[in-house]
Amino acid sequence: MRGFFLLVWLLAFTACTLPEKRIAADAAKQPVMRTVVVRAEVPRGTVAPVYLSGNIAALGPWNAAGQAMVAFGRERVASVEIPAGTLFEFKITLGSWDREALGPSGMVLANHRQIIEGDQEIKVSVSDFKKDLMAYIQDWQGSGVKGTLVYWQDVTSKHLAHPRHVSIWLPPGYQQQTSKRYRVIYMSDGQNLFDPRIANTGTDWGVDEAMTRLSEAGEIEPAIVVGAWSSPARGMEYSPWHDADKYARFLTDELMPRVNSEFRTRLGPQNTFHMGSSMGGLLSFFLTTRHPEAFGGCGCISTHFPLSEAMVTQYFPGAQQPKSPDQTPYIEGDIADGIVLPKGVRMWFDHGTEGLDASYSPSHASVRKWLLAQGFIEDQDFVMRTIKGADHNEASWRARLDQPLRFLLGRQ
Repeated sequence: MRGFFLLVWLLAFTACTLPEKRIAADAAKQPVMRTVVVRAEVPRGTVAPVYLSGNIAALGPWNAAGQAMVAFGRERVASVEIPAGTLFEFKITLGSWDREALGPSGMVLANHRQIIEGDQEIKVSVSDFKKDLMAYIQDWQGSGVKGTLVYWQDVTSKHLAHPRHVSIWLPPGYQQQTSKRYRVIYMSDGQNLFDPRIANTGTDWGVDEAMTRLSEAGEIEPAIVVGAWSSPARGMEYSPWHDADKYARFLTDELMPRVNSEFRTRLGPQNTFHMGSSMGGLLSFFLTTRHPEAFGGCGCISTHFPLSEAMVTQYFPGAQQPKSPDQTPYIEGDIADGIVLPKGVRMWFDHGTEGLDASYSPSHASVRKWLLAQGFIEDQDFVMRTIKGADHNEASWRARLDQPLRFLLGRQ
C-alpha cells in the first residue's frame, strides 16, 4: 500500500514540475533582447519628420519610413529592441529613399553597422539630406559625368504598371562626330549607373568612367548606354518566371524604337546588349536567351540564380503565397525540363564570394554545366567568373565593370 501512495506522489510531483521545466526550456530558447537607442544630430532648420530605417523586422525591414524619430532640438531619437548578437544596419531618412541622409562629402552615407551585444546608444551625425530628385536630374553636369546625360522622365508603358525615368548616356564626342553611329547597351537599375548623388547606396557603377576609359585605351568602341530605372515592382518585372516578358515588350516595343529614332544607333542584335546585377542579371539572361532577335549578348553580374518559389513568397510583396513553396531554384527546373538556349548569343556571368553572393556558386555551376552540354564554348560563347572578396553591392560591381564591358563591346 505504501508503494501505491509513493507512486501517486511521484506522478503528482512530475506533473507539477514538467510544466515548470518546459517553461524554463522555452525561456532559454528566447533570444535575449537589447535596447538600442539611436541619436542622430540633423542640420539646423530640419522641420520634416526624420525616420530610422534598418535591417530588423521592426523597421520594415528597410522601410524608408520605418520608425519616426522623436525631436529634441537638433537631435532625433529612436529606440528599438534587438536580439543580442545581431548585426544591426540602419540609415536615417526623411521618409523615402529619395531623401536619405548625407555625409560631409555630400554623398549618401553607407549603412551604419553595429553588432549588438548589450544595451547601448549609437550617435550619428547627418550633414544634410538628399535634395529633391529633380534637382539632381536638372543639374546632371554636377554629377561629374564624363560625356552627356539625357533624362526622360516618367516614361510610361502599356505593358508595365509603373512609369519610370530613363537615363541615356552619350559618349564624349557624340555631338561632334555627327555621322558616327553607335552600338547600344541597355542596363537595368538605371538610377545607379552614373550619378552617386542619386544611386541607392551612394556609390554608382561608374559606367561613364569605365566606358570612356576603355574607349580611350582602344579596348572597346564607344557606345550609348540606356539605363531604365527600377520601379516598386522591380522583383517581379525582372524575374524570368514572372513579368520579365512584359518588361521585354516595354524595351523592344516602346523604349528601343524611341532610342533608335532620337539617337544615332546601330541596329540589330549584334549591336544591342543588356546588362544588370542580381535580379537585373536574371533579366539580362532572359532578354538575351528568349529574345535573341533583339539582344545579342548579356552581362549578368551577381546573377540571382538561386531565385525560387519560396524566395519569391518571402521577399516579393504581392506574390502568391502557396502553402508549401518550392525551394528549388527556378533555373534548376528549367534545366530539368530540357529548355534549349539559342545559338549565337554571348553571355557573361560572375558573382562574388561575400554577402549574398557567397550562396551563388552552386546555381552558377549548374548553369555552366548546362551551357557546356548544349555546345556553348566557355570563354568564347560565355564566361563564368568567381570574383574573390567581392560583395553584393554597387561598389563591387563598379570595381569589375571593365571585364564584362570588354567581353560585350570589345573590338572584334
